[in-house]
Amino acid sequence: MTRRTVRIAMNGVTGRMGYRQHLVRSILAIREQGGLDLGDGEVLWPEPVLVGRRAHALEALAAQHGLTEWSTDLDAVLADESIDIYFDAQVTSARVDAIKKAIAAGKHIYTEKPTATDVEGALELARLARDAGIKHGVVQDRIFLPGLLKLKRLIDGGFFGEILSVRGEFGYWVFEGDWQDAQRPSWNYRAEDGGGIVVDMFPHWEYVLHELFGQVTSVSAHVQTHIPQRWDEQGKPYDATADDAAYGTFQLAGGAVAQINSSWAVRVNRDELVEFQVDGTHGSAVAGLRNCRVQHRSATPKPVWNPDLPVTEPFRDQWQEVPDNAVFDNGFKAQWELFLRHIALDEPYSWDLMAGARGVQLAELGLKSSAEGRRFDVPELSL
Repeated sequence: MTRRTVRIAMNGVTGRMGYRQHLVRSILAIREQGGLDLGDGEVLWPEPVLVGRRAHALEALAAQHGLTEWSTDLDAVLADESIDIYFDAQVTSARVDAIKKAIAAGKHIYTEKPTATDVEGALELARLARDAGIKHGVVQDRIFLPGLLKLKRLIDGGFFGEILSVRGEFGYWVFEGDWQDAQRPSWNYRAEDGGGIVVDMFPHWEYVLHELFGQVTSVSAHVQTHIPQRWDEQGKPYDATADDAAYGTFQLAGGAVAQINSSWAVRVNRDELVEFQVDGTHGSAVAGLRNCRVQHRSATPKPVWNPDLPVTEPFRDQWQEVPDNAVFDNGFKAQWELFLRHIALDEPYSWDLMAGARGVQLAELGLKSSAEGRRFDVPELSL
């Protein structure tokens, strides 16, 4: 086997998502399996170069995982001609400037979302990347989850007939930080630092809806900050200036409507932290992170509304579990492998900076809808 090395500057891997999902469960996992098999006796070997602001944290991570290269000097790393790819998992407010530098240095770009804090900034990145002739990708991990892959299988197989509606529920209770530590970083709740659940989650909902059900053509949203005060990592109280809940309605091309609630101030009473119910003329499904259950029209019972009697029907038991029928890899790793094949073999890849800009656009219009109390059309973006 011939080994072909690709060197990746990974910025932001000291954060929870950058470390766990991108470094450990993606890049290091690819190395643990012997690299990425490109066929014809060739293996692609990812070589991460850790980048960040805290030298001691980078040094500790490198030592923990047997890596030798790390730096707090992004400019010097980007000036290194041996670096092929720049990956960004920083806070959103720091992302645009870093990606601009990487594009100017001629590096291929792979980045977490949102790609920018506003749609103009996101489109500028897409234009710069196009003009530089580099390859670029944006993390869109939800569509690689087992539950949604099963849902896609049902859609492609015509299970639903005409899809009528999509109902999504996402969220969990994020502790305020006073009597129990918060599970999310404090910047998530400060608008001035790029926080807010709309900025975080609407880009996810854009590509999930777009990929599975059709392009979003309009949005109406109500956005709220339910918990006005929280406590940061040092135990100090601060005002939450960003939204922690959003209730959105999305019209889709083809006529289906989607309603998705997103909240960091909700206690979970469902099987998974995110679930989508899809209803169609021929059947329905409920898909989560890993599982998917269906009810075909031929097996749909006939409930009768009677508030005077207790419910005797076991509604959940009337649904059938969709089998795996495949081995599902980590969704972040699966998308990394597709992007690396795009870099190495020029295979098709559609989840680029323009797709990332659509997510930023939907978040921007969702916030505008809530602020002005009206629905907005979602125009097609162009460079």
